[in-house]
Amino acid sequence: MAKVTDTYTTSQGKLVILCDCTPPRSGDPAALDRVGVISADYICVAYNPGKLARADSVAAAFTIKERTGKDVIFNMATRDMNKIAMQSRLLGAQMMGLSNVVVLQGDGFTETEAAQVKAVDDFTPTGLVTAISSMNDGLDYRGTKLRGATDFCIGATLDLERDLEREVNLVQRKIAAGAHYFIVQPMYDLALRQRFLDAYEKLVGEPLTTPVFWGLQVLDKDGIVLGSVPSQMRQELDGGRSGSDIASELLQRYVSAGIRGIYLVPPILRGGARDYDAAQQVLETI
Repeated sequence: MAKVTDTYTTSQGKLVILCDCTPPRSGDPAALDRVGVISADYICVAYNPGKLARADSVAAAFTIKERTGKDVIFNMATRDMNKIAMQSRLLGAQMMGLSNVVVLQGDGFTETEAAQVKAVDDFTPTGLVTAISSMNDGLDYRGTKLRGATDFCIGATLDLERDLEREVNLVQRKIAAGAHYFIVQPMYDLALRQRFLDAYEKLVGEPLTTPVFWGLQVLDKDGIVLGSVPSQMRQELDGGRSGSDIASELLQRYVSAGIRGIYLVPPILRGGARDYDAAQQVLETI
């Protein structure tokens, strides 16, 4: 399977697109076949979005790869597993031929939810990046030698809506820990991206060279929105303009700004279903 960073490096200036995917609330492999309409470079399988029990991201990524032939990425959240469980799952992913992972924390539980389920957080996200990097060097979380080193391409997350100096420092730590690329939640104002890049160069003393896949959501009038949508864009959507049309326009702005990595989020409908056809309409405008 092609590593995300290899594809990005050899793309010769072309866009590289990761498309978000929600695993089903069932164990039926056929439920993942609808992702096959997406012509993105990678299908990025989310980890239990909505804090609901869904098909395991590793198993779902492997199933997509086997049933559609597409390259995949699986997400792992530090919230739900201890260190042994995390590294066992990673070894299983390696056994399945999966080489691309994104590390995240996972949304925190509300007080009501915490009465039914407990967070683990044995690793911080940066700590898990470090641990996977050590596995690539042949060591487990205790520093004990594995019988064979892993070969993961490690992704991490970047949040443009947090304090910029704090986020720059966090990105630096994740890169030092072994992160190979970043994904960013959907944005609707490219000025946010530029402010972050300017802050990074000012604080670090050099531009950010690690590949970043900047978030682009295809909106739905009645769907779930990630990030802060400008009021004018919301009015256009309420007035009947399609989310695919808005996203296609944003995509052209991304391209004009020199962006080469896109993290595409299909419409999230109520109940968590995704409209992959609408996302594909956006991809067909490229």
